Amino acid sequence: MKIATKSLAIIFSILLISCGEKEQKNKDGFSVDRVKTTKKPIESEPVIDAEPASTRIDLLSKGVGPITAVSLDPEINIDLAKKGEDIYNKMCLACHRVGKKFIGPAPNGILERRSPEWVMNMILNPDGMVKEDALAKELLQEFNGAPMSNQGLTEIQARSVLEFFRTLK
Repeated sequence: MKIATKSLAIIFSILLISCGEKEQKNKDGFSVDRVKTTKKPIESEPVIDAEPASTRIDLLSKGVGPITAVSLDPEINIDLAKKGEDIYNKMCLACHRVGKKFIGPAPNGILERRSPEWVMNMILNPDGMVKEDALAKELLQEFNGAPMSNQGLTEIQARSVLEFFRTLK
């Protein structure tokens, strides 16, 4: 019992001594003077009405990838659109839903917001687009960093999906 009491007394004494005021010593001529500031931190002004990338209209950018020009006929090619719908249902539906945001943006009305070249380059080259295209980078941020998967589609398949997108309003 005496040993336990002495041990507790020694531990308590060490704790009291260690809680005392510490003296800061300068080493090698280096010192830091700490001063409390009374200024409030500068707050950045909130961005008012910042339009999300998914709804912003940019019909001039062609994006980054193999597609530099796409010619769209005035009439929708129904056969091509059907093929595109099949591809969309197999490859894209996991992340994109018509009429609503999901893991990725909704495809309906995409050609009212983006050029056909940009859409096809995003389908064919999502990795390059996210690295080099400003709008694709913003979309990645808007959709919580979920990058679009490269599905390995051919240009003909991507064109079919684009034609399907033309049927969505």
